[in-house]
Amino acid sequence: MKKIWMGFILVGLLFITGCNKNTTPKVDPLVAAEDCQVATLEGNWVCTWADEFEGDSVDETKWTYEINGSGGGNQELQYYIKENTTVADSILTITAKKESYLTRNYTSSRIRTLYKADFLYGRFQIRAKNPVGRGTWPAVWMMPSQSLYGGWPRSGEIDIMEYVGYDPNYTHHTIHTEDLNHNLGTQVGKSYYLPDSNQEFHVYELEWNPGELIFYVDGTSVFQFRYVPGLNQNVKYHEVFPFDQKFYMILNLAVGGTWGGSQGVDDSIFPTNFQIDYVRYYQRDYGVIDKEAPEQVTGITLATLPNTFYWEKTPDNYLVNYYEVYINGEYYDDANVNQYTYDKAIKDVRYTIELVAVDFAGNRGPKSSKFTFDGE
Repeated sequence: MKKIWMGFILVGLLFITGCNKNTTPKVDPLVAAEDCQVATLEGNWVCTWADEFEGDSVDETKWTYEINGSGGGNQELQYYIKENTTVADSILTITAKKESYLTRNYTSSRIRTLYKADFLYGRFQIRAKNPVGRGTWPAVWMMPSQSLYGGWPRSGEIDIMEYVGYDPNYTHHTIHTEDLNHNLGTQVGKSYYLPDSNQEFHVYELEWNPGELIFYVDGTSVFQFRYVPGLNQNVKYHEVFPFDQKFYMILNLAVGGTWGGSQGVDDSIFPTNFQIDYVRYYQRDYGVIDKEAPEQVTGITLATLPNTFYWEKTPDNYLVNYYEVYINGEYYDDANVNQYTYDKAIKDVRYTIELVAVDFAGNRGPKSSKFTFDGE
C-alpha cells in the first residue's frame, strides 16, 4: 500500500511539473574577481571579470590574438599580428605600423575574448585613449559567440566605441542588426563630440539589459536603444534586437577600410597607438538585493506578424529577466523580450496564452490573464 501511495505522489508531481515551470531557484551572491581594482559600483554592481593589464604581456587566459590579413570585412589595409600588442605600466597598447608583412603594407593587432569569456547582460567599462592620425580606425566592440540568428548582421554587433582618425572630434556608439544596419541605410547610433579622445583617456561604458542597451562616455548617457515591440509588429524580435545571446569583447586598431580609410591614409602618422587602461565587466547582485516578484503581465496584443503576440514591459523592482510562455495551460518556452512567435501554430486552431514574468533572482510573478488567438 505504501508503494502505491508513493507512486501516486510521484505521478502527481510530474503532472504539476509539466504544467508549471519550476519555482524560484536560489541565486547565490556574486563574488568579485580578485584582479579587478574596483570590485563594486553603487547599485550593487559586482565586478566579475576584468583585465587591468598589470603584467608585462597580454593575459592569454583572457584574450586570443586574431592573426590574419583578411581586411576585417571592411577592406582594411593592415595585417593583424601578435607582436603589435604590448603591455607595460598597466596599459595595453595596440600599435599600427607602416611596414610590409606578407600581403599587406601595414601591421596592427586585434585581440578578443572569444573562447575565453563571453557575456550576457551587465555593465562594461573600458578606459581608453584613441590614436592620432588620418586612416586609423580603433574600436571597442562585441560580437555574438554563437551567432544564434545567423551570420552578420543577423545575430548583431555592439560597437561600444569606434573612432576614425580623419574626424578626431567625435567618438561613435552604434549597433548593427538584420533590420538596422548601414547596408540598408537604417543603422542606429550616436556620434558624440569628444575632441580630446586621442589626447586623454576616457571611460566608455555599456549597460546591457533585456531589451535595452545604454551607452555612456565618462558617465554621461550618449545613446539608448530599447526594443519596442509595438513598433516592430511585422518582424520577429531578433531581426531588430538579437541581443539576448552571449557576446564576446574585441579590441583592435584597423588601418584604412571603407570607413576609416574613406579620406585616405596619412603615412606620416605611423607608428600610432590605441591604448587601453582597463576592461571591467560588472553584474548586478540580484540574489542579494532582489526580493520582490515582478508584477502580473498585462496588455497582451496580437501583432501583425502571424502567430505573434506582444505585451507591455512588466514592472519589477529591478528587472525582468525573461517571460515564461504557457500555451493551453502548459509551460512551453521562455521569451527574452516582451514579444513571442509561436511557430508551431496551426491555421484556424485556437490557442490560449498565459505569461509569467521572472526576474534575475528567480522571483516569479502571477500568471497573466488568458489571451486567445487563432493560428494562421
